[in-house]
Amino acid sequence: MSVAEIEKLLKDYRAWLKDKTTLRELNGDWVEITTPYLDRHNDALQIYARGENGDYLLSDDSYIIHDLEASGCNLNTEKRQDLLRMTLNGFGVKLNKDALETHATAETFPLRKHNLIQAMLGVNDLFYLAKPFVESLFYEDGVAWLDVNDIRYTPKVKFTGFSGFDHLFDFVILKSRKQSERIIQAINRPTRETAEAFIHAWTDTRDVRPPESKAYAVLNDAEQTISGGVMYAFRNYQIQPVPWTHRAEVVTELAA
Repeated sequence: MSVAEIEKLLKDYRAWLKDKTTLRELNGDWVEITTPYLDRHNDALQIYARGENGDYLLSDDSYIIHDLEASGCNLNTEKRQDLLRMTLNGFGVKLNKDALETHATAETFPLRKHNLIQAMLGVNDLFYLAKPFVESLFYEDGVAWLDVNDIRYTPKVKFTGFSGFDHLFDFVILKSRKQSERIIQAINRPTRETAEAFIHAWTDTRDVRPPESKAYAVLNDAEQTISGGVMYAFRNYQIQPVPWTHRAEVVTELAA
């Protein structure tokens, strides 16, 4: 491969970028820039620019954050806000309320525009496409909650059920003089399917654990409303459902 070949490829890329970028004046001083980069809906990403004190303000007009929230991805926890800011800082982009923004001079405009687009794609991928990562954030929230309340636990414990199959539980609190063994599962998306999975694991395991053992399902109700059917199903199988917003109610019995 030669330098000339790479130069041609770069020239073709710049031509594609120019041909696929369109501009439209909006009311006021804003200009809408439609780019050839696609979001997860296969729609072209759009950013907005206006003059500001001799320089330029570039913004996504809150599109990425609002789209994630509309899809059920809540970014309001402290951990997720920290992760969001860290990701944006890597691109030199700031968060203004829900809008991703950056400032540019005439000389830095191409780079800042590119960085804003990459930040939009990066935030979307980080919080929406990486489902296991989002789930791990809720697990880590559970770890932090147990730690701050001095609740002693063993993480990621595997028990063999009555069927002979192994089941992995997020936390196990060993028997104390005041309380029996307690098994805790952190469920990021409490749906019928995830409820049935934990119910099956618990019922298969319960008969081979000490008879006084208890099970708790810690449910992320910051992401979605928990249906009454899910709550009823847990209670029907002697599993105590604990919505995350009500977790303080079980601290005393878990810490004993």
